[in-house]
Amino acid sequence: MTEAAELPPAPEQAREVFGDRFEDAVRYAELLAETGVQRGLIGPREVPRLWERHLLNCAVLSEVVPEGVMVCDVGSGAGLPGIPLALVREDLKITLLEPLLRRTNFLTEVVELLGLDHVTVVRGRAEEVMGKLPPVHVVTARAVAPLDRLATWGIPLLRPYGEMLALKGDTAEEELKSAATALSKLGAVETSIVQVGEGVVDPMSTVVRVEVGESPGGVRFAAKRAKAARTGRARRRR
Repeated sequence: MTEAAELPPAPEQAREVFGDRFEDAVRYAELLAETGVQRGLIGPREVPRLWERHLLNCAVLSEVVPEGVMVCDVGSGAGLPGIPLALVREDLKITLLEPLLRRTNFLTEVVELLGLDHVTVVRGRAEEVMGKLPPVHVVTARAVAPLDRLATWGIPLLRPYGEMLALKGDTAEEELKSAATALSKLGAVETSIVQVGEGVVDPMSTVVRVEVGESPGGVRFAAKRAKAARTGRARRRR
């Protein structure tokens, strides 16, 4: 069994980013370093860089999320970026969507422990919950899948004129180019690459932004959403 490295102290930037929620951010980092490693949610080698590479890298995504919107974090895993985003943005209503039970158990424990009343944990795959969850303004994701595949899961969860914000690394530009045709078919009307976290993380976090028009997911998904909505209404009437 590999022994986890020691969690380093929180950097000064973390106090500035998390503000009143700094102690909760520290507790979350401790949970990742302990329970997260024990349950195989993160690798032990990630512990020394939890703050810079994970918590702060995700928290700065808040710079490009509009105020007071509904967010769905697809493939939330151990809660990245959803939990850091929730800690810095209590104005958001966030759903952490994750298919694996051991991960949703961990997420539920974290949400309850930190008192994140504006966060809901849902177990399921994106394609399974379409029509069952209300459409959201913003879909977030990090290290889930290549952009073209991620888009087929995330974009159909959006409301008209919503946006998907995917944290990516050095491959962002290449992925965006290769996914151009798929994104267009899914109803994307504008794409861009944004750098966030200046003065907080180095290198800055790279975000691929995909904005959709009035038919997120395209015509095929619009039909599936309508069918799911009709089924939901029929069940509620019973």
